[in-house]
Amino acid sequence: MKTLKFMFILMLMAFVMNPVVEAQKNDIYVNPDNGNDQNAGSQEQPVKTLFEAARRVNQSNGSGAVTIFLSEGIYGLTATVTFQPVNWHFSKDQRLTIRAALLPDDADWNPGKMPVIISTMPLDFKPYGRQDPLGGASYGIQIETSFVTIQGLRVLGTPVHERPKEGMVRRNYPIVREGRSLDDLRVTQCLFVGDKVAIPNHLAILASGQGVVVDHCVFYHCKDAIVFWFSEWPAEHCEVHHNLFIGNYGAAVWSWSAAEDLKFYNNVVENTNIFWILNRDEKASFSLSNSLIAGYNELVNKGGGPTGFGEKGNPDKLKLGKNVVIKKEGTLQIDEDPTSRNYLQLMTGTPGTELGVGLFTK
Repeated sequence: MKTLKFMFILMLMAFVMNPVVEAQKNDIYVNPDNGNDQNAGSQEQPVKTLFEAARRVNQSNGSGAVTIFLSEGIYGLTATVTFQPVNWHFSKDQRLTIRAALLPDDADWNPGKMPVIISTMPLDFKPYGRQDPLGGASYGIQIETSFVTIQGLRVLGTPVHERPKEGMVRRNYPIVREGRSLDDLRVTQCLFVGDKVAIPNHLAILASGQGVVVDHCVFYHCKDAIVFWFSEWPAEHCEVHHNLFIGNYGAAVWSWSAAEDLKFYNNVVENTNIFWILNRDEKASFSLSNSLIAGYNELVNKGGGPTGFGEKGNPDKLKLGKNVVIKKEGTLQIDEDPTSRNYLQLMTGTPGTELGVGLFTK
């Protein structure tokens, strides 16, 4: 009896002294309002910052799924949050998932319950160790591991003056993956919001490597939405589907590194500057289906970069499949009632709603 009692005391002491073991290996809960980075990371004892969640993932040893649940609230990123575990291994079925605690398809969800990501760090990123020649850049959430899902977040840009003078572009990249041989990054049910005067969202998703899938997202007044950046070989198994692009003052899709198997379907693009930007060599062609493009200045460009959009490209590089409607002029009705569950989605009955675009999957 005394032996059992002694063993129980030892087990209790081990739990108290090591409260974060289970949280590090499985689910991590984050709450910016009542969390504490010394907490266990459980639902009852959440950590406070996304930085702490990333630290725990990066320092873990082993394998298996890890889910980070973000409560509603404002997540101000004063430095890049990088997920780059060395000794923890994910797989297609055992993923790293960074998601909202409530998702758009949940019954009690509304837009006000989305976790808000805003970058406030200095624009001092130095590409390849050199000073940025364009006036400064920063990353928000940087993913440097394969098999990752980001879901249900409201992602803003950074409160800077983007173009202080000719030749300068001060910019933040909210979601980035640099690894050219990484695979399987899915961004889903996220709302990317920008304003080129108050809070420019320069480029919502900048992703290198293979298997980049973006679905059921809304890009509202961002400069650029999605860039397939670099890859060791043309980026295969990439998809863009069920997204709503509204008022991009840059371009909707940059297919620089994408392979020709890129799937673009069930998307709606409204009032964009440029619809599609090809790599400068224009070697690849891309197939589109079941999509509506209503209102644009240029349909296809090639080349370009942070300071410009290149030059006119070959529109024949876009192979238009069934049910693709392209209108040079046109606007769509967007629900701008901030109390509406359907806020910043297409109004019911508007052309394009039959394609199922936007935050909801059901």
